Amino acid sequence: MENLLYIAAIIAAIAFLVLCISLAVTLFSVKKTLNNVASTLEGLDTNLQNVTKETAELLHKTNELAEDIQKKSEKLNTVVDAVKNVGTSVNGLNHSIQRITSSVSSEVEKNEEKIAQVIQWSNVLFGVRDKWKERKALEEAGYNEYDSKKK
Repeated sequence: MENLLYIAAIIAAIAFLVLCISLAVTLFSVKKTLNNVASTLEGLDTNLQNVTKETAELLHKTNELAEDIQKKSEKLNTVVDAVKNVGTSVNGLNHSIQRITSSVSSEVEKNEEKIAQVIQWSNVLFGVRDKWKERKALEEAGYNEYDSKKK
């Protein structure tokens, strides 16, 4: 039975040795994995720092762009106000022209007879003027109407 105890101790020692070797292999694998994880995290840290810098630059540019858009928007507002004022002025001018046109039309309607008389008298005057020019032209050419009637 003593032999059995020695055999049990040897089996226990071999099992302990196998356990230690397994544990060592597992720990080396874990160490290798942890080294890979650490290098990956260092790469991620570098990439994250680059992304952070780019994000900060992008945010800065975005703020500048927002300020530029704000300034241009304010300038555009003044242009829109100016165009609005021009539109208001044009509307006022149209209203004034419509009033003047209405006033002229009503005055023309009131004075239609007088205008017709003025046109008739102007036609008579133009006719007299034309006759006078004809007579003058004949007189300058040497013809005298009074002389031809006396003969």
